[in-house]
Order: sequence, then structure tokens, then C-alpha cells
Amino acid sequence: MQTRNKIFDDISQLMTNAMGVAQGAKDEADTAMKGMIDRWMADRDFVTREEFDAVRAMAQKAREENEALKARLDALEKG
Repeated sequence: MQTRNKIFDDISQLMTNAMGVAQGAKDEADTAMKGMIDRWMADRDFVTREEFDAVRAMAQKAREENEALKARLDALEKG
């Protein structure tokens, strides 16, 4: 009976070690993938959210100014 318990203990320890190795490999793969994605994104000309919002606000202001100028031109043409 003692030998049987030793075998089960050994199998349990082996499985625990294998799960630890698998978790370590998963963590390492996650870190490598994150690094690859970070490098890929850094190589692209993406803008930050703040930059995007600033340009969008500028475009909205320009659109409003164009509409005001068009209204003035239309008024001048009629008058």
C-alpha cells in the first residue's frame, strides 16, 4: 500500500510540475505576443485619441466657419 501511495504522490508531483511549466510557457508566450503587438503598433503612424480629438475639433470649427462664410456670400449675392 505504501508503494502505491508513493506512485500516486510521484504522479501528482509530476502533474503539478507539468502545470507549472505550462503556465510559465503561457506567460512567456503572452509577454512575447504583447511585445510583438507593441512593436507593430509603434511602427504604424497611429495617432493618439487626444490628437484625433484635436483634429476633429479643428475640422468641426473649419466646417462651421465655411458655413458662415457661405451664408455671408449668399447674402451678398442677393443684396
